[in-house]
Amino acid sequence: MKKDFILILDFGSQYSHMIARRIRDIGVYTLLYNYNEISISHIISKQPKGLILSGGPFSIYEKGSPLISKNIFQLNIPIFGICYGMQLISFLFGGKIKKSKSKEYGKSYFIIDHPNNSLFHGIPDKSIVWMSHFDEVKNIPKEFSVIGHTSSCDIAAFSHISKNIYAVQFHPEVKNTEYGISILKNFVFHICKCNLNWKLNNFVQNTIDNIKKRVDQKKVILGFSGGVDSFVTAYIIHKAIGNSLNCIFVDTGLLLKTEKISSLCKKMNFPIKIINAKNHFLSKLTGIVDPEMKRKIIGKEFLYIFQKESEKIKNVEFLAQGTIYSDIIESSGFSKTSISYSIKSHHNVGGLPKTLMKLKLIEPLKELFKDEVRKIGEELGLPKEILYRHPFPGPGLGIRIIGEINEEKISLLKEAENILSQELKNYDIYNFVSQAFIVLLPIKSVGIKGDKRTYEYTAILRAINTEDFMTATFSHLSYDFLEKISNRIINEVDGINRIAYDITSKPPSTIEWE
Repeated sequence: MKKDFILILDFGSQYSHMIARRIRDIGVYTLLYNYNEISISHIISKQPKGLILSGGPFSIYEKGSPLISKNIFQLNIPIFGICYGMQLISFLFGGKIKKSKSKEYGKSYFIIDHPNNSLFHGIPDKSIVWMSHFDEVKNIPKEFSVIGHTSSCDIAAFSHISKNIYAVQFHPEVKNTEYGISILKNFVFHICKCNLNWKLNNFVQNTIDNIKKRVDQKKVILGFSGGVDSFVTAYIIHKAIGNSLNCIFVDTGLLLKTEKISSLCKKMNFPIKIINAKNHFLSKLTGIVDPEMKRKIIGKEFLYIFQKESEKIKNVEFLAQGTIYSDIIESSGFSKTSISYSIKSHHNVGGLPKTLMKLKLIEPLKELFKDEVRKIGEELGLPKEILYRHPFPGPGLGIRIIGEINEEKISLLKEAENILSQELKNYDIYNFVSQAFIVLLPIKSVGIKGDKRTYEYTAILRAINTEDFMTATFSHLSYDFLEKISNRIINEVDGINRIAYDITSKPPSTIEWE
């Protein structure tokens, strides 16, 4: 246990672990607990330098909404409430919370009303913040004063008149909040008086040593997807146990046209077995429209084939997965003990069949976010074509085809995605955007090609910028580039005659459409 640390109470926010990560990034040890898993006496025994109350998906007055004892404010520890945490502080002190007349999701402009407040030290009077709320504080308790607002939220920040209790309605932990890190630093260093004591170093070597000791002479199987997460996972485990690692890649037929799994693995010097299962997956997906059902079918059939292949390998005791924290957070609603709402299921955290559950899990990246995985990949010396490739979902093109999947749609989308990839590289902007892809809609519209009427599919171009993939904004691509993509796809892909560009952020949207 570090002497100086911040304790975070989680109320089910999608961003709770991001708060912990941001504070560790600035050099202070952080612990995260579900709000109902730690008592006040336990908090006292741990002696944290400060408490943070996270956001959450609840309304404070609804039945079963998470609450804590007001006695927590008698501990003489600085407390910082974020989003739901702010509403909870107000509620416990007798303030009023109501539905917002103007709901705020995404970018908003925050105005500081008391610039001398310790929480906002060194921050401009007006800055961009990231909002995600449908309730807001309407009347604050008499012990508090308003220290900030937005155009549609009169009480966007408040602080206690005499105690070190602070709260904001926005999310300082996300990258989209312009001075979010500065606010967290002010709370951690100026208000809580913490010292620097945390650095993410020696992660790779410590992980390799732990895996080597744990696995010993046994074998590990890894369901390899080809993304940076599975590459880093495979590379670390292979460093630890060599050819005792068995990578299995299941080709679902829903991959990109230019996928080069075999050559990339050969370049990284670890073995892999590739299973062609295109026809199997297509037969199982015929007639399926619901996105969650598609995800679960793809995940289930992947595990079925993976299991059949793994049974051919003797002396296997461990199953490795490239799970990262955003996978776990977005799938958390599937946990019986979770208070988070599920956004969508992820194939590697959606549950294992009984025959695989007997295997012990190895998930070396499960507490890391995508940008941290890339940093580790850099440390490992992974090739740039692996390290900086755009994320590709586990279910593949199956969730980029909205509605029913068939061979025609898969072919159309593969060609469109290939054109997009070519032009991103031709314009030298592949690394400027964090992720870019095409979505094929189940909508046809009238068009004209060669003076003839067409009735073909509509496709959506989605390009986003993000650092952690928990929040994102659309990429500001040039009209010239957008025109080039539209012209090439419509001219070269028979079956698509209309392209639109998606300019929504996350939240309120997700990055993928399904």
